[in-house]
Amino acid sequence: MDRIKHYFPQLTETQLEQYAALAGLYADWNSKINVISRKDIGNLYPNHVLHSLAIARFLGELADGTSMLDMGTGGGFPGIPLAIFYPGCRFHLIDRIGKKIKVASEIASAIGLDNVTFQHGDIAECRDRYDYVVSRAVMPLNGLVPLIRKNVATAAKGKNLYRPGLVCLKGGDLAEESKGIRQQIVEIPLPEIMPEPHFQEKALVYVPF
Repeated sequence: MDRIKHYFPQLTETQLEQYAALAGLYADWNSKINVISRKDIGNLYPNHVLHSLAIARFLGELADGTSMLDMGTGGGFPGIPLAIFYPGCRFHLIDRIGKKIKVASEIASAIGLDNVTFQHGDIAECRDRYDYVVSRAVMPLNGLVPLIRKNVATAAKGKNLYRPGLVCLKGGDLAEESKGIRQQIVEIPLPEIMPEPHFQEKALVYVPF
């Protein structure tokens, strides 16, 4: 929590309380349904919450009504931390594994998030368009970009800094998985966004549409 406060001093008391509640909620749910590696649950804030919020550091302030699709959200990352951060934006979280969507939905309900909807299904079943599609290490870029093309808005709804597109968190060498993508690919080493030691081999990737 201290690192979250460090990077985001503008957070309200309500937002801080919501972030603080995640530790107990995820620990409890993870004991029943494994959505985070049990070896990693103790690192919830640095490895999952703060990692997700790197997208907020990149996008900056967003216009109210901006919409995001979290593709392959698992237990709610990056969607839930981002939905807390952007209470004026709309989020739709989708995953093929029903029990993971259940956990994410229950946690969002427990902390009073009212700007999030959930879908148990495949991305092919989601036809709506969003300002941004976000994800965390779901699949290689050259597979992900064609899949979500239909879900990216053709025009931004508000005066956001970045035009609609894909914003995802990746690790490792992206050269091979970027082959065949015709769009511009903006790769930013994560330490340039958040200089945390455990982000050394990670990156944020933005693909504008």
